[in-house]
Amino acid sequence: MSESNLIAEVFRTEWPRLVAVLVRDFGDVELAEDCAQEAFIQASERWGRDIEIPDRPGAWLTTAARRKALDRVRRSASYKTKLEELEVRAKRGPETAPGGELVDEQLALLLGCCHPALNLESQVALTLRLVAGLTTEQIAKAFLVEPATMGKRLTRAKTKVRDANIPFRPVDRSILLDRVAAVRHVIYLVFTEGHASSSEDEFVRGDLCDEAAWLAWLLTTLLPDDAESHGLHALIMLTDARRSTRVDSDGLPILLEHQDRSLWDRDKIRLGLVSLGTSRENGPLGRFGVQALLASFHTVAPSFEATDWTNIVRAYDLLVHLEDSPIVRLNRAIALSFSDGPDVGLAAIEPLRTVLDGYVYLHSARGELFARIDNIPEAIANLERALRCEPSPAERSFLERRLTELGAVDSG
Repeated sequence: MSESNLIAEVFRTEWPRLVAVLVRDFGDVELAEDCAQEAFIQASERWGRDIEIPDRPGAWLTTAARRKALDRVRRSASYKTKLEELEVRAKRGPETAPGGELVDEQLALLLGCCHPALNLESQVALTLRLVAGLTTEQIAKAFLVEPATMGKRLTRAKTKVRDANIPFRPVDRSILLDRVAAVRHVIYLVFTEGHASSSEDEFVRGDLCDEAAWLAWLLTTLLPDDAESHGLHALIMLTDARRSTRVDSDGLPILLEHQDRSLWDRDKIRLGLVSLGTSRENGPLGRFGVQALLASFHTVAPSFEATDWTNIVRAYDLLVHLEDSPIVRLNRAIALSFSDGPDVGLAAIEPLRTVLDGYVYLHSARGELFARIDNIPEAIANLERALRCEPSPAERSFLERRLTELGAVDSG
């Protein structure tokens, strides 16, 4: 593995733990994030050049980041107070929750980001930044806002963390129960970013998918009777089972109907179906459980043509009842196009055109449906409209290739 790839891999694995340690030790999110970034920059400049790449890169980064944080504290106006706080924490030692059931450091960071003092928007944005290590630009795209707007939101969230003295340390199950809905939501969004990344470099970010899968599994072990946590784990496993077949050799997306099902991860499918069954046993399916049910229809179908589209539409009806949104209705319309025909799907999409006008998948979906009824001019017009919705680089390349296949003269 090259030095640059190694550092990128270390960033993916060590970033959340490093930030969690620094926030725990210094009680300042912005300080923790800045010093973690500086430590990674120092590693990229020195590893393999001035010094050998350490056997334990995480320990090296933690030492470097702590030194940088201490330097900043010493230079700050509140040096004496902060130093006293650090001395008190050092004497007190690791904090143990009343119930004695400690949560992993990484989950502790997630729980801190999901503190009730923060609104949901701040919880999600802060988690994507601190736990997943996404850039402000990537988070802005997930929220469909400008990067400058998201930057201000993140700054306000960090200020709130500091002013409210929100803790980032291991807690017991009672606190986890209070915040489990928010935790599930942010885990889902981390997976969503990994499943269809806004990154310039890759369409699927397996590291984020793995991170979300691990966190979802951890929730099921901590809360074994929570139906919706099992539903979330099932959804991630059943969806991520298709990971290796979702992009081609050029890194471009492969549509579900063209994926090689023999390459789907059968172990993940098995785990996902088990979690879906456990979710059903512990209560009615919630929105994650229903989405897992939808994914299960795809994973058990021997071919795209043999997919049970009728039951998929019924499951979407249930999802609309639980979470009525334009995007859910768009996905239902696409499923309807396979059960009842593309004309029916187009009719179902029609009421959504105004509210989702800036959504790339609305226009790409309409383009594909028009292509299925051989209305090539409308198909091209809709795919060109999708290109103007700022798709990710991989999505843009896919749309341009699709336009070429349809005979478009100019895909710009």
